[in-house]
Amino acid sequence: MYVTGERWRAADVDERYRLMVRATVLASGRRPVLSHQSAGILHGFPTIGSWPATVHISTPDAVGGSSTRFITSHRGPAPDSVQEIDGCQVTSVARTLVDVAASSPFLVGVTMVDHALRVEQERAERERRGEVPIRPALTRDDLYRDLAMVNPRTGRRRAERVIAFANPLAANPGETLSRVRIFQLGFEAPELQVCFPDILGGNAWVDFFWRRVRKIGEFDGFLKYGTGLVLGNRDPSSVVWQEKQREDALRAQVNSFDRWGWDLALSPTRFHAFLTERGVPRA
Repeated sequence: MYVTGERWRAADVDERYRLMVRATVLASGRRPVLSHQSAGILHGFPTIGSWPATVHISTPDAVGGSSTRFITSHRGPAPDSVQEIDGCQVTSVARTLVDVAASSPFLVGVTMVDHALRVEQERAERERRGEVPIRPALTRDDLYRDLAMVNPRTGRRRAERVIAFANPLAANPGETLSRVRIFQLGFEAPELQVCFPDILGGNAWVDFFWRRVRKIGEFDGFLKYGTGLVLGNRDPSSVVWQEKQREDALRAQVNSFDRWGWDLALSPTRFHAFLTERGVPRA
């Protein structure tokens, strides 16, 4: 698989790992079953932090966790559910999430599981609104069932914690990062996606709400006002103005309203100080 230097330089970290995974499959001369983060990238799952330096595959005859320069092979039974994406065999959504949850840091596992549960929930809701065959959405029970079948020698408790903590109401990886940090730093868990009615003639949904102290928190990613998905045909300055109007209306309904972004949430020390100063209650 040949990639031009221009394309490689233009690719972000997600695209570079995706290209690496596909190139490794093509170079192998066989059809390995991609697993863990290597399956995750093809499923479209996000991560926070770096992707692995190797491509992960699942094979029944591997020596557990064996690695070569480019490939990490995981010992275990061949996955019962394998699907094809972009010409590559990958573990199923549920199996992929279980593998990642059992073998990765808590934040990485929760980021992928939050995303998958949300996407599946949104898809199922679209199907319920339309006249199309309904496929059951992925649930925690599905993940627990796959975890029981995989029965990893290590990481089972870690995976159980990830599955229990996951929440489809986290709208993006930044919100997942925020709530993981809030939990790890010992602060009270907020309610997610709380609706405030009659705000500027409609409903306003907020990322985080601490009801006991009537406090709103919102995560602001750097893409919030800079992508077509957010802007549509609107001018960025118009979007910023409308958001300020929304925030002012919400502030009138609560005791406090605070925002933060990637820089704060990625630094446990700074985020702890920020939440403390802003009066977020302890758990």
